[in-house]
Amino acid sequence: MSDNARFLRNRIHNSSNPYQGKFKKVLCVCSAGLLRSPTTAVVLSQEPYNFNTRAAGIVQSYALVPVDEVLLGWADEIVCMTSDQKEELEEKLENLKLYKKPPVICLNIEDSFAYRDPALVEAIKVAYDASQKEPSDETKPSDSGD
Repeated sequence: MSDNARFLRNRIHNSSNPYQGKFKKVLCVCSAGLLRSPTTAVVLSQEPYNFNTRAAGIVQSYALVPVDEVLLGWADEIVCMTSDQKEELEEKLENLKLYKKPPVICLNIEDSFAYRDPALVEAIKVAYDASQKEPSDETKPSDSGD
């Protein structure tokens, strides 16, 4: 077995480590995984959310930690910053053979903040809380006229 295959096998195994507990696993995604997504991971790992979080970047060429199939398979939920990122993540999820595809939530936060900027922290809280109050596509009433 090659070193890369062994590395991937170990990552997949570790992603299902039972000692992670019962906390919701949330993958936070932005362009490079340097400013918005790590700040989102910090916010969502604290009260009142207390999620198990990871941060990653969707632009493979310059992401510090690139989004990959292991992180996508690990997540119970994915939080991204822009609608373009949401579309790309949903496309990546469609191409994976996952038992359960995690929902992708877009916070609509542009790349104009520093890491842990208080305005960014507030924007994350407001956008995430609002996303939890909106009915999902599956629970919205249909417009079929029935």
